[in-house]
Amino acid sequence: MTEFVAEFIGTALIILLGNGVVANVVLKGTKGHDSGWMVITTAWALAVFVGVVVAAPYSGAHLNPAVTIALALAQKFAWIKVPYYILAQLCGAVVGSFLVWIMYKDHFDATEDPGLKAAPFATSPAIRNLKSNLLSEILGTFVLIFVIFYFTNAEMGIDKTPVGLGSLGALPVAFLVWVIGLGLGGTTGYAINPARDLGPRIVHALVPMKGKGSSDWAYSWVPIVGPVIGASLAALLYLALNI
Repeated sequence: MTEFVAEFIGTALIILLGNGVVANVVLKGTKGHDSGWMVITTAWALAVFVGVVVAAPYSGAHLNPAVTIALALAQKFAWIKVPYYILAQLCGAVVGSFLVWIMYKDHFDATEDPGLKAAPFATSPAIRNLKSNLLSEILGTFVLIFVIFYFTNAEMGIDKTPVGLGSLGALPVAFLVWVIGLGLGGTTGYAINPARDLGPRIVHALVPMKGKGSSDWAYSWVPIVGPVIGASLAALLYLALNI
């Protein structure tokens, strides 16, 4: 399995299971309807576990442009590979989200609220304040990336085994994502991954859906820019502390 395919499949699995649990919780008539935030955060953590298990042996399991950029900034990953890793992650997120729509299509049709129809695709703020929303995404991603650096083997780098979430072992990274969701996710839905938000938002904009509302492109830059800033700050701090 090539690195591109591994990142594609791993990210698709994360989105299929992660956005799938959101659909199960918020859409009308599902078996898991209204089961709450604990179910969502737990399933997202386990979704990351699944993606990491599959992709780690082949690509290092970045599965997130913020991870890829941070590792490149920290000189643990070759910059020349960054664009196609990110492309694979974005494509995987699109496919995973499309599969969620196909699987839950009857429940999307049965749900009247356009906001609830959009929730299984992309994140949105609980209180819309773009400055604080951006800060939330920066902080959540900073915690993710900074802890990843201290989980990974510091000797891994460009000329050795690919590094990424897989270097942690799948279980530790699942716990990390879980606690970020529980502790920091209530403000924006903790995208902490540009591909996770952008890919499904594109799917929401394109698929035919009865009663579909806005894809909220005015907000879409927050879960892209915030994670990139948070990841970059984490990488720079890690480098400063380990000179």
